[in-house]
Amino acid sequence: MLVYLRLLKESFSFAMSALRNNKLRTILSLLGVTIGIFSIIAVLAAVDSLDRKIKGDLSTLDKNTIYLTSQSFGPTNVPQWKREQFPKVNYEEYQYLKTALNHVENTCFQFFTNKQNIKFESKTVSDVNVVAVSFEFAAIQRLEFGEGRFFNELESNSGTPLVVLGYEIAKGLFDEFDPIGKTVRLYGQRFTVIGVTKKKGMSLGLGDSDDTSVFIASNFLRRLYGDNNENTLPVIIIKPDKGIDVPALKAEIAQKMRNFRGVKSGEIDNFFVNILSGLTDFIDNIVGQMNLVGWIISLFSLLVGGFGIANIMFVSVKERTNLIGIQKSLGAKNKFILFQFLFEAIILSVLGGIIGLLLVWTIALVLTNLLGFEFILGFWNIIIGTGLSALIGLISGILPAISASRLDPVEAIRTGI
Repeated sequence: MLVYLRLLKESFSFAMSALRNNKLRTILSLLGVTIGIFSIIAVLAAVDSLDRKIKGDLSTLDKNTIYLTSQSFGPTNVPQWKREQFPKVNYEEYQYLKTALNHVENTCFQFFTNKQNIKFESKTVSDVNVVAVSFEFAAIQRLEFGEGRFFNELESNSGTPLVVLGYEIAKGLFDEFDPIGKTVRLYGQRFTVIGVTKKKGMSLGLGDSDDTSVFIASNFLRRLYGDNNENTLPVIIIKPDKGIDVPALKAEIAQKMRNFRGVKSGEIDNFFVNILSGLTDFIDNIVGQMNLVGWIISLFSLLVGGFGIANIMFVSVKERTNLIGIQKSLGAKNKFILFQFLFEAIILSVLGGIIGLLLVWTIALVLTNLLGFEFILGFWNIIIGTGLSALIGLISGILPAISASRLDPVEAIRTGI
């Protein structure tokens, strides 16, 4: 055992010496592996960060939350021309389902609508996401408040012009001043600020971040636009009780909606019952495809890097033929020569991988600070990067190492001369 350890140690020393003595060649060889590992780990880290952020945004909602609307949140077999004929859900259907459904914790009515400008005195924030909802939304979404509160049932039903500001909107309009009780202008009308949400960060989940949104009563928008305006898409949000049979609840919702709308037997549903878990599965599928595409593209870079290392190692064997002959004539065994060149290839590749990982880590830090979006270089990504680079070195160096170990000492010395 000690003999093998000594062999490994001496082979490692020879390999490091060879790399130090050929700095330019070493640097050029490193580039291919560095670019390949950088490409793979950058893609994996970006996709992992994206996946983590989306799931973090969706974590405030129960995965069993149901969105009842005229549009599908995922792929559907219903053709587009047919979907365009579906009537929008309305406030009366929300009120009906709120009383008709069993095993439901909360039901909320919301309008998806166009972005607006919001003003306070001389300050304006443009392209603000307007979330027009009934009062139950705060409980379903688990909104957290830095200041103030959400509107209550009476204020929601009457459509009182009250507004809850997202953190970034409040900061843009009021800087460090207390916005509670102040009056802002939205839709050309005055709204009283009653709350500000806690800072949440960039959103990649459903819609815009709470930080860049404002929340108003859906009944205010109903009074302004009516129930069938092209600028709004109404949706009924249903949060089931914990532990219930969600597919059974989905079937119950569909049946009650068919009865309420008078849909005849044999006709398809003219609405969609979207479950949030279906959306997360759809997102997981997209993330998986992104990972696959990233791997395919990056593997080409690694392939080029591997060929580069193999080429350099063959050149190294040719240059050191005389030295190999001398080593073997002095008693160096084939294993020693094999390990010497194999270690050189693996060390070269691993160094390239480490540099690639450091580049990803540096860029991740810079982008996190610049964009406010947390890019993560996970532990398993580091393991994958290091393992891949070692594997590339092993594969690229095995043939040159074998060819070096099999050289005849006499012929090797003669060739070197």
